Amino acid sequence: MCRVLQVSASAYYHWLKHPQKPEKALAKKQLELKTQAIFEQFNCTYGSRRLSAQLQQAGFKVGRYQTRSMMKRLGLQVRYPRKFKVTTDSKHHHVISPNTLNRDFEVTEPNKVWTTDITYVRTQDGNWLYVAIVMDLFSRQIVGWAIDDHMRTSLCMTALQMAFWRRKPPPCLLHHSDRGSQYASEEYRQMLSIMKMQQSMSRRGNCWDNAPTERFFRSLKQEHLHYEVLSDKATAKIAILDYLAFYNGQRAHSKCGYLSPLAFEVAFYQNRSL
Repeated sequence: MCRVLQVSASAYYHWLKHPQKPEKALAKKQLELKTQAIFEQFNCTYGSRRLSAQLQQAGFKVGRYQTRSMMKRLGLQVRYPRKFKVTTDSKHHHVISPNTLNRDFEVTEPNKVWTTDITYVRTQDGNWLYVAIVMDLFSRQIVGWAIDDHMRTSLCMTALQMAFWRRKPPPCLLHHSDRGSQYASEEYRQMLSIMKMQQSMSRRGNCWDNAPTERFFRSLKQEHLHYEVLSDKATAKIAILDYLAFYNGQRAHSKCGYLSPLAFEVAFYQNRSL
């Protein structure tokens, strides 16, 4: 019987000596089914921390380490990242702004500090798309973006314009980026001046100075794009927009207490109005 059911003899005898109560077995099965459902709902991207937080929100009393053991038992394997291509061109003669942000990523209100960067997406037909985003550090929400087949300064300006008109930030917002020629250009600096923003730039070759934005790009590719069939530019653009909507509105973020960026901001404004 053990051979047919693929169960070890020791496990069988343990079961005989310690029979599990039907209600306990049912609760365990319900927890496993819910775990599987949440893991698949979020495209196999949630590790034990996020998964246990989602289970707790669903009413299950389960901790991180119990969740990790259950994931191993159920064979739930999280997607892992791949290598990236560098898109920053810092070999230029434009003026470099000081690193005013200085890795102070803890922001207490929306529209105080924005970070920005560019990444690439390659399609199966051999073309490239470039994505520029603007992130509000308070909630890690992506407040502006632009997608095109080039990474000229106009791509970054389009993303910033979207963020500015959507959010209408007060003067003196701190704008942080890497040393890319797009962000150091006179054209981009003029726009920042018109929008009354203060510019900050990372140190040379130091991606950690813009870590939250880099982390978003990693998530975009690790959790979504590497598992999509990006046959052409139109398909890739739709996939990117799908993830942006998912990331802002649904994806649990550890910085936000495992709420989505949108939910985190809603909670902030609700608490402030009390």
